[in-house]
Amino acid sequence: MKSASRSLSPQQLKALRLAGFASRMRREPTRSERALWNEISAAKQGASFRRQAVVADGLIVDFLAPARKLVIEVDGAYHLEPARKKADARRQHRLERAGYCVLRLSAELVLADLPEALRRVREALAAT
Repeated sequence: MKSASRSLSPQQLKALRLAGFASRMRREPTRSERALWNEISAAKQGASFRRQAVVADGLIVDFLAPARKLVIEVDGAYHLEPARKKADARRQHRLERAGYCVLRLSAELVLADLPEALRRVREALAAT
């Protein structure tokens, strides 16, 4: 009898790995991701969001409002490193080419001034 993994295509195997990784990330959010999720979940800001969603050919985004094609990324200090900034710019370009609008919020802003972060979310939603 063949194993299940041998009957799956490489794309299907990649999708399964990404889904598993995204699931782990949902179970272990950062403080800033948890704080923002508490305010945008259950359509509290006028749109339905998903956490750690797989989009655009295998990218995992922090938050996604699928009906609005809005991606929200919460960037911690790690994203300030030059190499990470370049990678983030490439990633954002891929998302935008796929038709997504990307809102980047610093983790510091989310934790220090959540009302301002939510104002930016509402502004981005209004633009989509």
